Amino acid sequence: MFWRLFLSYLLLVVAAVTLVGAVIHLRAEAVFWELFHEVAVAVGVAVFSAACAAGVLASRLSQPLVELNYGARRLADGDLTHRIEVGGHHEVATLAGTINDMSGRLSTMLRLLEHDREQLRAILSGMVEGVIAIDDRRRVLFANDRAGKLLGFVPDQAVKQTICEAIPEQPFRDIVETGLAAAEPHRAELEWKGPPVRNLAIYISRFPGHGMPGAVIVVHDTTELRQVEKLRQDFVANVSHELKTPLAVIKSSVETLVDGAAEDPESRDMFLAQITREAERLEELIQDLLSLARIESGNLGLEPMTLALGQAITDCVERHQGRAEVKTLTMVEKPPSDVRGEIFAWADPDALRQVMDNLVDNAIKYTPNGGRITVRWTQSVDTVSFEVEDTGVGIPPEDLQRVFERFYRADKARSRTIGGTGLGLAIVKHLVQAMKGQVRASSTVGKGTTFRVTLPRAAD
Repeated sequence: MFWRLFLSYLLLVVAAVTLVGAVIHLRAEAVFWELFHEVAVAVGVAVFSAACAAGVLASRLSQPLVELNYGARRLADGDLTHRIEVGGHHEVATLAGTINDMSGRLSTMLRLLEHDREQLRAILSGMVEGVIAIDDRRRVLFANDRAGKLLGFVPDQAVKQTICEAIPEQPFRDIVETGLAAAEPHRAELEWKGPPVRNLAIYISRFPGHGMPGAVIVVHDTTELRQVEKLRQDFVANVSHELKTPLAVIKSSVETLVDGAAEDPESRDMFLAQITREAERLEELIQDLLSLARIESGNLGLEPMTLALGQAITDCVERHQGRAEVKTLTMVEKPPSDVRGEIFAWADPDALRQVMDNLVDNAIKYTPNGGRITVRWTQSVDTVSFEVEDTGVGIPPEDLQRVFERFYRADKARSRTIGGTGLGLAIVKHLVQAMKGQVRASSTVGKGTTFRVTLPRAAD
């Protein structure tokens, strides 16, 4: 392009000089002023012609450059779909084609990067752990939604803030500083005050390599794990205590008999009765533990079928009638007044029998002498229900929500006096849930308690 411009202007100058020389040669004999006038006119015409030609040539040569400049600005502004269309000189057209190819490849690379970025965000957003990436100045580069929920901040607003500004709690900041100062990945436990209160495990690891200063913080919610661990510890402690009590009685009774009480018929019978009673209690506890373990493992092997609910309740009342009479309790059955004929439940017969037996047995234990136990049942469109209501001591409101927990007793001293393993209601809850039903409890202290079980209704 340079040589074309140079030759063009050189030709224009040569033409101008030639024209001036020709005029001077033809008018040599004229007067000086006439010659000067002619020369001036010729030079003016030559300069004007050269300027016009140069303007036209420069315009034709600069137009592709303007198009290139405009296209480059569009690409710099992020419009990678823009294409530069120029014609004319081969060098300019080649440059425009090269820029178009470059923008196309850049657009493809950006689309791939954006796709990978969205995939990474989707993966991190779907994680149950919170993830926070920070740079060497402690500024947040990225945080997923789970981290925001666990630590109580808005991830989008936290980006470019320091980790201390986004999460100002001092215990968390101390863990972060300790992790950043450590050469190896750091792990720490944190009790997050909430709300809600959580147990969190914090993992801090620096980015590998020297080209990526900063670190990644992973937050794992261990609240449920801690609760399960506490339940396991409580369960082991309760089982140990429940086993220890009857064993201690049996051991002391045997030692007393060995020491000579066996020679006294009255004492011997008393201690043997104690041994028998505590052995039965041990057997009952072990059976309940095995039943609960089998229920929670999901290996019940339930076989639901159509069962006449009224008949099942009548059979249950007859099984416990003798124990009720010993305590002068009145047991009453109340069938529904608005339903004619039998009500059918869709349930496993053995599981339903165990549920009813546990609820009625519980009512008999906690109802004082002369009290009343009422069993009523009814049906709705898709479900059937039965209630076991007693006039016993009742359950305080703060204990009502926990009566279905293993070994939980509202009145521990009285519960151990009247017997029982503390597993009956836990077994009831798991069996009812296994049969796709629900169980609820309502109570008034000093007036009694009602347990209501709802099960699927069988086809008529």
